[in-house]
Amino acid sequence: MRRLALAAAIACSAAAMLTTAAAQADGPGVGTPSIASVGDSAISGEAGRWAGNTNNSPSLTDALGSTAYADNGSSEAITGCHRSKASMIGIGGGVNSANLACSGARTATQPFSSGSDYKPGLDFYDDGAGHIGQAKALQQYASTHNVKMVVALIGANDYGFADIVQTCVLNWYLSPSWWPNYCYDDSSISSRFTAANQAAITAKVAGAYQNLRTAMRNAGYADDAWTLIAQTYSSPIPRGSGFRYSQSGYTRQTVGGCGIWNRDADWANDTVVPALNNSIRGGVAQSGLGNVKVIEAAGALNGHRLCETGVGLLEEQGVASWTSPGAADRTEWVQQVRTSSTLFGPYQLQEDIHPDYWGQKALRNCIRQAYNGGAPRGGTCTHSAGGLNAQGEPNMTLN
Repeated sequence: MRRLALAAAIACSAAAMLTTAAAQADGPGVGTPSIASVGDSAISGEAGRWAGNTNNSPSLTDALGSTAYADNGSSEAITGCHRSKASMIGIGGGVNSANLACSGARTATQPFSSGSDYKPGLDFYDDGAGHIGQAKALQQYASTHNVKMVVALIGANDYGFADIVQTCVLNWYLSPSWWPNYCYDDSSISSRFTAANQAAITAKVAGAYQNLRTAMRNAGYADDAWTLIAQTYSSPIPRGSGFRYSQSGYTRQTVGGCGIWNRDADWANDTVVPALNNSIRGGVAQSGLGNVKVIEAAGALNGHRLCETGVGLLEEQGVASWTSPGAADRTEWVQQVRTSSTLFGPYQLQEDIHPDYWGQKALRNCIRQAYNGGAPRGGTCTHSAGGLNAQGEPNMTLN
């Protein structure tokens, strides 16, 4: 009888442990809180390897090294997604995170094709060979994690962001100051910002948000169990009057890596950035989601944008390297537009004009404030003061 009683007690104890283990497994509403990011290069962490700019040795700004984008052990899970270790989603503090974004992504998946890489969009694409859209990836992640917040930043590549940058830089480089060839009035560029095209892209962004809601529902979440943070894009360059290099001659590009006419820089700030961000806000309104907050980040990098007056290259500011005291306060948070220096590495062409290590860390600070201890909120993200916080991030405010 004593042996039977002991066996019964052991069996009951084992059953209790199994029940406890099952109850503690992460999943919808259970376990360690988690957040996830979806979208394009602006949120995947593109350019997060580099802290500031220099025309001297790349080692002086190499904050993360050659494995900066290795999100799958020693390599990338998806080639070219550039999910950097500095990406804004990694807020820490006992909160798990998943970077599902991909550099080059649009609202819809771009399958493998001749001469191009696979780029997952915010949809449920599945080719049966392991290539899935970001909405489906979110659904899979959320089903085994306690996701409280999803941050989305999407739409720029639907407008053709890379083509716009390339055209503006080439037009500056190949035309004289006494007869400038602007990009803002090129038909191939201006056609992207017609009312009709903006409306079409806004509808795509709304559909992307709806896909995220479907993904979370499929994973077992009620709509009020999580929050979507719709983030807007940050301005990467100042207005023409804010450049520290003259638009005459070649210094603006050969030294600063910001070859663009003043008038086109004004247009970028007055038309391009607002169009991208209006599609995000309009997408939120059209989506019908009630569990969404907006982070306004258009001015988050102001004062540290590419070629902006008041900051500079390391050598211009007398900063020895990115680790020098005050480096973040005195240098740029957006990567240069590079040309021949990307041919043999370590720089890569796709890193051009993206928030760098400091820019990503600054935005991460605002994402942490948006998480708000598990009660997500929106607001306007701005640089509040010099110096770094305890996490090594520029001090930012989310109001």
